[in-house]
Amino acid sequence: MSTSTNNLFAFGRHLPSPFDSLTGNGVRLNVSSRYGNGTTATLCASIIKAVHALCDYMDGTSRGAVGTIDQRTVAEYKSSVEDEYHLVVYDGNTGNVSAGVYNTKNGGIATYVMNASARDGAAVLLAMTPYFLLDEEFKEKFDAYHAERQRGYPDMEAATNLMGILCDNVYRRVKDPSCSAHLRFTAEPSGRLTRIGMASIDAGTFNPTSVIAGAFSIVARGNAVTGAGAEAVIIDRKEFSGKYPLHPREFTLFEQALIPKLPEWYIVPQEVIDICKHANATTGKPAQMRNFLLRGPAGTGKTMGAKAIAAGLGLPYMKYTCSASTEIYDFVGQIFPDSERTTTGDAGLDKEREQLKAMGGITYENVKRLMNLPELDDMDYDPAGVYKALTGKDCPTATSQDCMRLVLEKVTAKIAALSVNKEQSGQKGQTFSYIETDFIKALKNGYLVEIQEPSTIMQPGVLVGLNSLLEQDGAITLPTGEVITRHPDAVVVVTTNISYEGCRGINQSIIDRMSLVKDIELPTQEVMIRRAMAVTGFNDELTVSKMVKVVNDMADYCRKNSITDGTVGMRSLIDWIASSEITGDVYTSALSTIISKATANEDDREALTVSILEPVFAPLGSAASA
Repeated sequence: MSTSTNNLFAFGRHLPSPFDSLTGNGVRLNVSSRYGNGTTATLCASIIKAVHALCDYMDGTSRGAVGTIDQRTVAEYKSSVEDEYHLVVYDGNTGNVSAGVYNTKNGGIATYVMNASARDGAAVLLAMTPYFLLDEEFKEKFDAYHAERQRGYPDMEAATNLMGILCDNVYRRVKDPSCSAHLRFTAEPSGRLTRIGMASIDAGTFNPTSVIAGAFSIVARGNAVTGAGAEAVIIDRKEFSGKYPLHPREFTLFEQALIPKLPEWYIVPQEVIDICKHANATTGKPAQMRNFLLRGPAGTGKTMGAKAIAAGLGLPYMKYTCSASTEIYDFVGQIFPDSERTTTGDAGLDKEREQLKAMGGITYENVKRLMNLPELDDMDYDPAGVYKALTGKDCPTATSQDCMRLVLEKVTAKIAALSVNKEQSGQKGQTFSYIETDFIKALKNGYLVEIQEPSTIMQPGVLVGLNSLLEQDGAITLPTGEVITRHPDAVVVVTTNISYEGCRGINQSIIDRMSLVKDIELPTQEVMIRRAMAVTGFNDELTVSKMVKVVNDMADYCRKNSITDGTVGMRSLIDWIASSEITGDVYTSALSTIISKATANEDDREALTVSILEPVFAPLGSAASA
């Protein structure tokens, strides 16, 4: 017996009007549907409520709606709780159900749980009614019952018998897989349904292509509500680029080529919309919002989100990917020799250059060590003392950021001196060239720059050294001596993984300079299915939906068991689908894609395989796969 199906049929609940006067443990009637083999029918509270809602929507007497999206159906069901709507999407091909409890006051969506101590499942059954109506018997009896309801139930016995047949018809078709008109239904035994995300609603993912009854006010594009008193949000991928411009600007053809073009499959998430709206709304104000942090597990679309932000703002996109050895001058720019000549015209500088060569070259860390400048730990412990040592001046209010700025200036001045060219020295010494980084280009010219994975940097003070550039009017001195000031349209998006080996915390001073910090989760199941099918071209939605479930269950398992040495996400799913198309074996492909990527630990891989993968996709040739 399926526990999840039992959660759908609330036989133990009090019957709604006009059947509330009937008592007993399950009200049984001497009628049955064509699928009941002449047995008695039992009235079901959740089915009655779903039928009544459909009748009311058809009559225009209640808020809510039912519609269709290809093979999926969608319902908005007004809860008995004030300010709440139950939103449900049902896929008739797979039986998958997504749902959420939407609060019209705060715009939030809570998880829909369907069991004896939670929701009764009426909204789910309402979403399934378009499929119920495809059955000749159900359609006939529904029309007859609807007429009785419109007339005020002149014949209560006839109305009760009609409802009994409707309840029996639904119960048999959903409950019994051998029924000729069986409808698939898949849900966790706990009754916890996959949550619908607000971003998907705002993106129009569940916008019905046809309305069967009622009027949609939440999921329909153009009427999406994002919070109390908020205006409707209409987001279409084709219209999104440039929707939130900053200052009016003219870009060159080269710069225009750097503005991202969003792929067909991409659904703009709410986090991206929020960031674009904040950047746009604060343009020209004393405190513009220009620094943003996207934080979350691998494969959740953080980099794609950064590109989407650039598209929404209409800005060229650049990036810098951090590593363990990243230092400040990897962001600012590097010095490279133009020839093999070895003199600067200054004996002291020549000696220092030789020392640096032995240390590995002219880099920020090497120059800082050569000059015996303080470390970040010293600055954090005694900023006032470090400041005095660097300047010879007392400043009790000095901060570690003040000290880092001074150190950066001293290192920059030294590198500029070490890099003097022959025209400056009057000697035939070696010349050096300064290579500007994309990071500097972006800040100087007003582009969007993504800083990827700063949590991998070994030296904790690297990003702190960039604090001055994270300020709205920040400036920095380049090794050439040029002082650049941050462009008012320059946007910095920091993207970082969390809870993975090799990832470190980000300095609080950096987080403090972020205008918004957005925690990114895996897309909803529905979005993952659509995106994966669009990217891979694989059109077997039933198989993809099962694969998505496996990936989500694996991610949940890894989170609960603190497995952090791998990754499970959207990229793994796409690789799995692509591999299975090549091998023709979903199970075997899973072992070398999602399982192997999730962890290097053999015991953990075995647990994931046995407990999550094999119950859904058994090895070829096994009894379970036959």
